[in-house]
This record gives sequence, structure tokens and C-alpha cells, in this order.
Amino acid sequence: MFIFYSCVHIMLPLCERVIFSLATFSKPWRPFPENNENIRTFLKSYKPRNQDANHLRILFLGPVGAGKSSFINSTDSVLQGRVTGRGLTDATSGKTFTKKYKTFKFSKGSQGHYSFVCNDIMGMEQNDSGVHVNDVILALRGHVKEGYEFIPQQQLNEGDLGYRSCPSLNDRVHVLVTVVPSDSVSLLSEEVVKKLREVRLAASKMDIPQLAILTKVDEACPKAKQDPKNIYKSKYLKEQVEIFSQLLGLPVNCIFLVKNYSSEISSDDATDAHILCALKQMIVYGDDFLNHLNDTFE
Repeated sequence: MFIFYSCVHIMLPLCERVIFSLATFSKPWRPFPENNENIRTFLKSYKPRNQDANHLRILFLGPVGAGKSSFINSTDSVLQGRVTGRGLTDATSGKTFTKKYKTFKFSKGSQGHYSFVCNDIMGMEQNDSGVHVNDVILALRGHVKEGYEFIPQQQLNEGDLGYRSCPSLNDRVHVLVTVVPSDSVSLLSEEVVKKLREVRLAASKMDIPQLAILTKVDEACPKAKQDPKNIYKSKYLKEQVEIFSQLLGLPVNCIFLVKNYSSEISSDDATDAHILCALKQMIVYGDDFLNHLNDTFE
């Protein structure tokens, strides 16, 4: 069963839907991200204000094929200044490709590593074929060990080999990011939406800040594919952000549109700008959370 929300283009004939996907505003409805170098400087110099934390941990969650691993690859590409492929992806199977709980660190060369890490997790699917909601909640609390291989029909329990009994602040998740393809927001199954909301509510109870990324904007909007600077001019993409905001209950200003690197062999400033903008907000929100924890226990 699928949820179909009141969205003009869904009911239109194919030719009219194509025309709608081409429609743009005369001015961007959100300013185009600028000052790439300023953001790069911020990311390089970032250290958690909470001195009990060695790094800030970002967890990416979403349905199968959403682009979680691709966004992590794209982040690495932006930071390294070249297209990389550390997080394995699969564009053909239609099934979740990420099986293990894996932490990605990002190199600053001779300066060590950036003070934030990203965690990829098994995708959410209908029925019992994807990651278990309770396993995601355990990951938020830091109970899932590095390298644990998720078993969809069997949730992780205390005493299991992959269970961490006494997680430290560094093991916990400090920012939760939901990732969904921008061309299929309205086609998310009711069950997947329910699972995403369950995790979101659990994260809210822990005061973990939350953002979202809508990926594959180049597949959803020909204008965005033509030029990433058109992303926030697209009427179609703006509509997808608003629909997703209603679905998950996230404010619009916490939802970002990005184009991941996929077919490219070199990076470009316009694509980088959207990725850097989203990444900076993750760091800002996550550091506020860590700093609040520090204030709480002083």
C-alpha cells in the first residue's frame, strides 16, 4: 500500500508532469549556497565544544536506494577535492546493499582527520526485509558495535556479540539525517514512513537533532540536472520538500536538496556547494546538542 499525497503532478498526464518538473521560479526560493571556502575552513577547524567528545557522529537513515552511501561518498569527494568511492553502492539490485554498521572518517592529510564521522546503516524496507527500527534506536544510543551485520528478522539484544553494553559519548549518535530520493517522496510506502517516524520520535525523546536530505535532484528535475544552481528554483523540488516536511514533521529549513556524485569523474563547485551547506548544518546542530549535554552535566 502506498501513500499518495495531494500533489498536482501525480494526477497529471505524463507530458504535463514533465512540463511541471521543468517549471521554475524567477528567483530561488532558498538562496544558493555560497562561500564554499568559508565552509571548508569551518569544517577543517571544527572541534566539539564538549571536550568529552572526540568527534561528532552523524547517522544516515532512509529507505533502500535513497543515496545514503552515495552522500557519504560525495561528502568525501567534496572534502578531498576529487571523486571518491569509499562507501560501496549498488544501483541494480533494488535491495539494501549496506549490511554492516560502519563508521566513515574523513582525512585531512597530514593534519589527521576531521572531527566528525558518518555512519551508514542498512536501508529500511517494507515488511521485515530491512533494518529493524529497534536496531536503529540502539544505534542512536551507541549500543551497536562497529562492523555489526544487521539481521532484519532478528533484532540486536543485550548480550549479543554486536551489542555494546556501556556506550561512551563518542559511541552515541549526535545528529540523525533521514535520506530520501526527491523523485519518490510521494511514493514512500506507508510502512516505511511509519518506521521513519518511529525512529524520529525516539530521537526526539533523546533530544537528538534531526535533518533530512532529498537526493537525486538531477533525476527528479531536468533543470537541476542541467545546472545545480537551479535546484532551489525548481517548483517541483520545492513541492517535494513541503510534502516530505508534512510526512515526517520536519521543518522545511531542516530539509536540504543535494545532487550526489554518481557518473562524474571530477567534482564541481556548484554540486559541492549544496553538499557543504547541508554538512555544515549537520555539524552546527550536532555541536549544539553536544554542548547542551556538557551544560547539563556541569
